[in-house]
Amino acid sequence: MSTLWHGLAAIAAPALRLHLRRRARRGKEDPSRLAEREGYGAARPEGRVFWLHAASVGESLSVLPLLEALLTRDPCLSVLLTTGTVTSATLLPKRLPEALAHRVHHRYAPLDVPGWVERFLDGWRPDAAGFVESELWPNTLSELVRRGIPVALINARLSARSFERWRRWAPGLAGRLLGGLSLVLPRSAEDAERVSALGARRVAAPADLKQSAAPLPADPDALAELRAAIGARPMLLAASTHPGEEEQVAAAHRASGVPGLLTILAPRHPERGAELAGLTGARKRSEGALPDGGPFYVADTIGELGVFYRLAGVSFIGGSLIPHGGQNPLEAVRLSCPVLMGPHRQNFTEQTEALIAAGALRPVADAAALAEAVHDVLTNPASADAMRRAAGGFADAAAHVPARMAEELLGLMPG
Repeated sequence: MSTLWHGLAAIAAPALRLHLRRRARRGKEDPSRLAEREGYGAARPEGRVFWLHAASVGESLSVLPLLEALLTRDPCLSVLLTTGTVTSATLLPKRLPEALAHRVHHRYAPLDVPGWVERFLDGWRPDAAGFVESELWPNTLSELVRRGIPVALINARLSARSFERWRRWAPGLAGRLLGGLSLVLPRSAEDAERVSALGARRVAAPADLKQSAAPLPADPDALAELRAAIGARPMLLAASTHPGEEEQVAAAHRASGVPGLLTILAPRHPERGAELAGLTGARKRSEGALPDGGPFYVADTIGELGVFYRLAGVSFIGGSLIPHGGQNPLEAVRLSCPVLMGPHRQNFTEQTEALIAAGALRPVADAAALAEAVHDVLTNPASADAMRRAAGGFADAAAHVPARMAEELLGLMPG
């Protein structure tokens, strides 16, 4: 299967080039940097280089504490940081520590075409590489192994569904991919068991890097402006919602019985802002409007969740009232915001179970239960304070994770 994938990827190169151009026309690729997707654009600095790949926004932001720990521990190290989305490339320069930014070189990751990967590696010549969560591409990994470059899988994530698919349909390919890794840093004990069963050889103790990420930033002027506009109104933030959830959140808003409640709808995909404004009659953040006296407001911008979590009295994390599996609740937790989630939490099973046990997250079965929980948290100060304290303690417990991971990854680098 590895040989088949190698051949198909090579044959598909012209079609993939056209596909990239189509994506660029739709705003999903940077047209001025399409050459990077074919492995061009290397500018290798002197000294040692660690290649760190994080596919999209969530992964790229989660590795910032790790990136800082790596660069702090090795003053001669530079990091080549690759991502695969325009949004992640836009946000990264804003989130990188200013003192370290000159040692981080961002590029778009090359697609898994043999010639493109070879060109990329010829230019950058990394001393070691790390891929975040589940980003393993057969041609890229095979070429790294062939060149003797150590490779780690960081915050490794393998769902039960994916595990069964690999085990049933491609156990040999899974064994070859995972067996070629020099180190696996699993997100959870469950992930550790699954990658080991499929062939990973060196698996470290589990720890979730996302739990230790820095709190989302907030622009002080935007925070002050929104706080003044909202005033003393109680506020529910529905974060990272998906189609089919906003109607349920609106129903919960109406049933909650909280006087003066303002519900902020922050869709997972901001381009849905117009749709949600039509659904609720609310003003949109993307148009520069501020909340008025209405019950709803649409936060359809990128990079401002840190502002809204700081303002919210309680948050609902989307993807959990529909069978999506839930979005990451840890961004809210790190800002000590009480968290509510629906029954579909399988994307973050271990984390959400730990948060429930700690008292930082309250599960709700449906829109009616969401309404009851919103009412309780926003009208019962003792309940809200207990959830905030639990959230703060949970976040503090993972502060050591980036340093530990950095030490293990630096141990892969040649002396």
